[in-house]
Amino acid sequence: MSRIGKKPVTIPAGVKIDVSGNRVTAKGPAGELSVAVHPSLQVKADGTSIEVMRPDDKRSSRALHGLTRSLVQNMVTGVVKPFEKKLEIQGVGYNASLSGAKLTLQVGFANKIILDVPANVKCEVPDPTHVIVKSSDKQACGQFAADVRGVRPPEPYKGKGIRYQDEFVRRKAGKAFGSK
Repeated sequence: MSRIGKKPVTIPAGVKIDVSGNRVTAKGPAGELSVAVHPSLQVKADGTSIEVMRPDDKRSSRALHGLTRSLVQNMVTGVVKPFEKKLEIQGVGYNASLSGAKLTLQVGFANKIILDVPANVKCEVPDPTHVIVKSSDKQACGQFAADVRGVRPPEPYKGKGIRYQDEFVRRKAGKAFGSK
């Protein structure tokens, strides 16, 4: 039995769960999300918890069991409190600005990089060197944060670039000049 899949997902107060066919929908104070469940799996929800069950012990069923339970858990957690990723921009003259649904990055290129913020993601720029990405959908939050970081990942020599706030960048020594 899957250690993750067999755990029931607890439904917090203020969250409404609807299971219809192979779709699970969660509605809470931070938004509404839904996930499609593989047809071979069953999802049962009572008033306090959600259980994901698999029909057999085939390898594919075992993999889908834990995955589906994790997706449902992330969905329930996200509609209560949105997921958040914090990014820092390091480098002289590197900065970010937000205008409407467009994030503008100046990170050492000749032109400004303009990224469209997805509809289900909220982006904040508290100061020019920090970007906060929030969403009730964990995958959308992480993907947009990765897209922002991918514009200019941190480089190992001076550490310049866009990094996650808790990310550690290993620095390398520069060229060693020897004497003749």
